[in-house]
Amino acid sequence: MSSPATTSFAPVAELLAAAVTRQVFPCATIEVGSRDQVHWRHACGRLTYDDDSPPAGLDTVFDLASLTKVLATTTLVMQLVDEGTIGLDDRIERWLRDWRGDDRSTVTVADLLEHAGGLTAHLPFFRDHLGRAEFQHAICALPLEYLPRSRSMYSDLGFILLAFVATDAARGVGVDTQFDQLVGRLDLGDLRYRPPAAWRRRTAPTQVDPWRGRLLCGEVHDENGWALGGVAGHTGLFGTAPAVGCFARALLETVDGAAHVAEPATLARFLQKSAVPSSSRALGWDMMRATSSCGHRLSSAAIGHTGFTGTSLWIDPRQDLYIVLLTNRVYPTPENQGILDVRPAVHDAVVDALLG
Repeated sequence: MSSPATTSFAPVAELLAAAVTRQVFPCATIEVGSRDQVHWRHACGRLTYDDDSPPAGLDTVFDLASLTKVLATTTLVMQLVDEGTIGLDDRIERWLRDWRGDDRSTVTVADLLEHAGGLTAHLPFFRDHLGRAEFQHAICALPLEYLPRSRSMYSDLGFILLAFVATDAARGVGVDTQFDQLVGRLDLGDLRYRPPAAWRRRTAPTQVDPWRGRLLCGEVHDENGWALGGVAGHTGLFGTAPAVGCFARALLETVDGAAHVAEPATLARFLQKSAVPSSSRALGWDMMRATSSCGHRLSSAAIGHTGFTGTSLWIDPRQDLYIVLLTNRVYPTPENQGILDVRPAVHDAVVDALLG
């Protein structure tokens, strides 16, 4: 790829500005980099569509939604695997006493990470349940949607359980505290569960939520995450593009042999493609395919994830490249699906810019 000093990302900025004009999202921040440097950062739009709304900046905080699955839950499980506390082949029934039944007895930690444990995608438990005990019992008692490992079905519910497992494996230390420790060790910056009130003025609002009866700003968008106190395995993280970029650089350095995010051999195992039929998953991460949100210019080694609120992170170890794109496309309603076209176009334009 060309030197960043000679690269123009103007076409990428124009794509994002046009998306703001079309009200695909009120604002966006993007960071592009490699394992040892940031190539480009950019912010556009305002936090809402109001003329007097503050402009977005590189310090704008977004609800990262399902990026939580890879940034927090997957990474924390990796660390616990390194410590020998959790085994990928551990059966879930070893960790969660509610997980009982012949149909699910063989389901493992790896199965839940690969979204292949038989669980359905999502259910509105928040309407009738509150807190870990109620959620754990309800999810563990669900009839399975399919035979474990016969297919892959993206599931929030499996990652909710993985956070419970990670908490118990850490002797009761919550995933929020474990993640805070990781952020401190890697010096990631503004990236955490339950953001402090001081962040609110620079936080991009998400949805006017009919369930809670208010515009959400600085509290988790996902209702199940809210019912779990804002700390969950599938959602809950808030952060800035530079903070997510710091994580991406640490992961690329780990791929290259530095034990930052986890032991390199452990990370290599987590990045192996699942053997589940028709799956595009690794452990926690999604992988490059023809319909991926990252477009068509990343390599087959690329890993990534998206978030419902309009966020994404894609990392390509083969091309030594990462792209963080954060938006609040669910403001004021999640009905707008324009980001489905914008995401791949932006990623393709980034690679085109780097290729000169």
